[in-house]
Amino acid sequence: MGFGQAIAAGFAKYAVFYGRASRAEFWLWIFFAAVGAAVTNVLDAALFVHHSGVSPLNSPLDTIFTLITLVPSLAVATRRLHDVDRTGWWMLLIVTGIGIALLLYWQSREGMAGANRFGPDPLGARHSPQQRVA
Repeated sequence: MGFGQAIAAGFAKYAVFYGRASRAEFWLWIFFAAVGAAVTNVLDAALFVHHSGVSPLNSPLDTIFTLITLVPSLAVATRRLHDVDRTGWWMLLIVTGIGIALLLYWQSREGMAGANRFGPDPLGARHSPQQRVA
């Protein structure tokens, strides 16, 4: 999956919390969200910061971008957890702070080959490790 395909999939599955997402779909979406946030922060700083300093009221572009990408970000993260056979409720580990490390570990692992309880493999038929080496 390429960058454009990942962004299109993220918006096409805007609030889809079922099924599975590949590592590429998840990490390219995260990259898009991070770059988008950085760009909107720079634009907000250039256009809206007054002598009073930075406040949420002075960052309308970043606020709009965050609101637009919040639900699809949660959805793709949940689908990514499904790919490693974890329920989306594990996303609540973010609240603990330390749970973020476990979530990052799961989200960077290779997904389960074949279908699991959350749906079919998003990559289709995966190759066995012996076939990858050849």
